[in-house]
Amino acid sequence: MQILTQYDREQIAYSLKLKRGVRTIARLLKRDPGVISRELQRNRLPDGRYDPVRAQKKADLRARKTNRRKLETDWRLHDWVERKLIEDWSPELIAGRPKGVDAPTTLHGATVSHEQIYRYIYEGAGRFEGWYRLLHRKQRRRRPRFGRKAQKPKIPERVSIHDRPRVIDERGRYGDWESDEMEFQRQRPRLSVQYERKAMATRLHRVADKTAEENDRAIRTTFDELPERLRKSLTFDNGLENVCHTWIRDAFRLDTFFCDPYSAWQKGGVENAIGLLRRYLPKGADLSQLTDDDLHAIEEKLNNRPRKKLHYRTPNEVLGVALNS
Repeated sequence: MQILTQYDREQIAYSLKLKRGVRTIARLLKRDPGVISRELQRNRLPDGRYDPVRAQKKADLRARKTNRRKLETDWRLHDWVERKLIEDWSPELIAGRPKGVDAPTTLHGATVSHEQIYRYIYEGAGRFEGWYRLLHRKQRRRRPRFGRKAQKPKIPERVSIHDRPRVIDERGRYGDWESDEMEFQRQRPRLSVQYERKAMATRLHRVADKTAEENDRAIRTTFDELPERLRKSLTFDNGLENVCHTWIRDAFRLDTFFCDPYSAWQKGGVENAIGLLRRYLPKGADLSQLTDDDLHAIEEKLNNRPRKKLHYRTPNEVLGVALNS
């Protein structure tokens, strides 16, 4: 078995820059041409370049482990997953895309589950590659969900989420929204976020502070742009900025519901949308440096992002169908 060294790989990279062929490189290194050919096939980057440092790293990872994960044995799949993480795709989207109608032909039918991606990131060689930094929340470890002690809500005319019709829970119609706010460090301004459950569309508005008046203004801006058939319900958490729910309820003739205390997961759609927004708007971001056009561009990034629950269509595509139907 002819094993290539770091020096050999550097010589291969240098020879490729001089446009030497595989057989010429093999003669210079006194290796079989098949060895050079397999090396280039396994370790070229997606754009066709050959990086000797990265190639050596891959070889070291392969040698380190005999019972290897799929992303440690199929480097074409490995590089495609890495590229999609860099493009802000989640592991769920990456796992679903190769199974779709427009699956990448370069993968030759290879698939990987989202759990395999997470395990590679947190338990496999992905730990050494720093892939956790490519995830939306950039957590070094997978964290369990912890409970917190509930408190009595202070929202007047509050209707519990447990009284919400089943059609909303099952995403059986358009027009059911969730609302929340994004906070930023040492700043009074924040962002009001609305999320439509069936189309998974997101709306984003700047608010001056955490008051009911500002929250009401932002939500009205979202709903004023929508036809009545797309305004059926709105689900909140128990923040006091949401005492405005009766104003919105009466103005737009819709139903309002509230999560249990400290149970943000019950409106997981908008929570997930905020998690995606944190990729572009971390807590340390300075909102005063962002124009309304900047915020709209970020909003459109989310709305033009394919979603697994939409069979890998985008929210804009789905909402467009709903608006024209």
